[in-house]
Amino acid sequence: MCEITFRCAVPEDAAAIADLELLCFSSPWSRAALEKELTENPVARYIVGEAEARVVAYAGLWLVVDQGHIINVAVHPAFRRRGIGKKLIAEMLRLTGPEGITSYTLEVRLSNTAALALYQGFDFYVAGMRKKYYEDPEEDALILWRDAPERDAENTQ
Repeated sequence: MCEITFRCAVPEDAAAIADLELLCFSSPWSRAALEKELTENPVARYIVGEAEARVVAYAGLWLVVDQGHIINVAVHPAFRRRGIGKKLIAEMLRLTGPEGITSYTLEVRLSNTAALALYQGFDFYVAGMRKKYYEDPEEDALILWRDAPERDAENTQ
């Protein structure tokens, strides 16, 4: 298992995040879009994971009122299957939970069974589907939701 450290992303991370986008996604975000996210978007929260002195993972979230919309999660292909994705999601939830988030949401490709299993391990559940949400290749997306732990406790009383 490699040692990984997490920290909040800074604008200087945009190039490394853009490189991960190219490696991990068929429709990657551009470096310019990521720079704008890191410098101008007040609702954006990004974290990076570093191993072997480089960024090997990242996650982004938009804080919309009291909901955390996880927009991107990526782990360098050479660093997959080492538990980094699980640690990345746990860190994102830990860092953003204190901001008053009552629930989290995200979309995941219908065929991405590894990601679906990862999110279900954090109590995300399927709440719906977005037809033809993804391009290149065209594919439906599952809409996942997760209540924050405080909200879970309120719902059981």
